[in-house]
Amino acid sequence: MTDCIFCRLLAGQEPASFLYRDDACAAFMDIRPINPGHLVVVPVRHATHLADLGAKAAGQLMEVAHHMAAGLRASGLHCEGVNMLLADGEAAMQEVLHVHLHVFPRFRGDGFGLRFGPEHVHHRPDLEVSAARIRTALSHISSERH
Repeated sequence: MTDCIFCRLLAGQEPASFLYRDDACAAFMDIRPINPGHLVVVPVRHATHLADLGAKAAGQLMEVAHHMAAGLRASGLHCEGVNMLLADGEAAMQEVLHVHLHVFPRFRGDGFGLRFGPEHVHHRPDLEVSAARIRTALSHISSERH
C-alpha cells in the first residue's frame, strides 16, 4: 500500500533503522520513541488489524518481539523493564493502520504511563456477562474456521 508508511519503509522507499527482517515480519526503531530503544515489530504483508493476520503471523510478531526485548535488556540502554503494546484500531490509539507491536524499554521516573478511566471498576457479575459474550463470539469464530 503506497499510503502506508510502514509499507513504504518495508519497500525501502523511506529510511528506517532495521533490527530484524525475515519473510514474515520486520523490526525497526520507532521514529517517535517513548524512550531510547523503542522499536516496532510489523508484519511484512500489510494488515490493518490483528484479526487480519493469521495466527502463525501473529505468533511470529511475538517471537520477534521476545527476541527484541532480550536485545533491549542486553544493549546497555537504560532498561529496567520492557513494555509491549499493540494498539488494534483507532479507538485503541492505533495511529498507523498497519499492525505493529511496540517494544520499548522502561525505567522508574520515565514519565510514561497508561491511566485507568473514571469508570474503571471491578464487578464480578459484569465480568461474567462479558465473558459469556466473548465465549459465544469465539464459538462462532471457531465454527466458521472449520
